[in-house]
Amino acid sequence: MKYLQFLLTISLVLTFQINYAQWVKEKGNGYYKITAWTLVADKHYTSSGAIDSNATRGNFTFSLYGEYGVTNKIDVLLYFPLFTRIYQNTQVSKTKGNVLQEGQAFNAIGDVDLGLRYSLFKKKYLAVSTTLKMGLPTGRDNAGSDGSYQTGDGEFNQLFQLDIGTSYQLYSEPSYTKAYVGFNNRTQGFSDEFHLGVETGVKFWRKLWGVGRLNIVKSFSNGTLSVQNAQGSIFANNVEYVSIGTEVAYDIVHNIGVSLTWASAISGRIIYANPSCSLGVFLDLQ
Repeated sequence: MKYLQFLLTISLVLTFQINYAQWVKEKGNGYYKITAWTLVADKHYTSSGAIDSNATRGNFTFSLYGEYGVTNKIDVLLYFPLFTRIYQNTQVSKTKGNVLQEGQAFNAIGDVDLGLRYSLFKKKYLAVSTTLKMGLPTGRDNAGSDGSYQTGDGEFNQLFQLDIGTSYQLYSEPSYTKAYVGFNNRTQGFSDEFHLGVETGVKFWRKLWGVGRLNIVKSFSNGTLSVQNAQGSIFANNVEYVSIGTEVAYDIVHNIGVSLTWASAISGRIIYANPSCSLGVFLDLQ
C-alpha cells in the first residue's frame, strides 16, 4: 500500500507558461496564471517500471503561478499551490458489496517554489538563460491515517537549469521551440535528479496556441530513503519518468486567455500511470 504515496505533484511539469521563446521578461512585464489541476489514478509504475493497480487515489490542486521582470535580465518566479486535496475513494467488494476500506481525504497548501531566471544571451530569434528554482517545504509531508496523504515532501531542494529557446515562422504562423537541462539537488535523504525537457508551440489565427511537451526525470539513486519509506512524500524517492503533454491556450481579449493541459507518463518508476489535466486562466502583461 505504500505505493499509494507515489502521487507526484506533476503541476510542476504541467504549469507552463506560453512565452513565445521570450525566456526573460523585460522590466515591469509579467505573466500570471491560476490553475485547477486534477489527477485520479488507479494504477502506477512500480520500482521496476511495470504497471500495477492500486486503490483509486486523487489529487486536486488549485495554484497560482507568476513571473515578473525585475530588470531586463532578471525574472522572479513563483509557484504557489494555494489548496491541495489528496483523497482516496471508499473500497467496496465487487462480489459482496461490503466496504473493504473507508475513503478519506486531507486538505492543505502544497510546497511553494521560488525562482530566479537570468538572461545569458538574447538576440531576435534566440534566447539563452539560466534558472534557479527552490522548493520550500511548506506542505504537509505526513497526513492521513497512514501518513501517506502528503501535500509536500518535507525537504528543501534546488533545481539548477539551463534554458535555450528560439522563435520562428512556421507556414507564416508565429512558432517557438525551447529546451532545458537541469540538476535537482534534494535534501533529507532524497536522491538527486537529472531533468531534461523540450517544448514546441505554434500560434494559429493570432489567437490560439497549440503546444507539445516532452519531459524526462532521471534519479541518480544516491539518496538514503527507501522507495517505501513512510516518511517519504508524494515526491517519493527515486521517482523517474518520461512524460508527454499537450496544451491549447486561447487569447480571449488582450492580455487575458484560458488554457487546457493534458499530460501523462508514458514510462516511469514509482509514479502514477494515469493522465492528468488542468484548466487555467492567464494574464500576460507585455
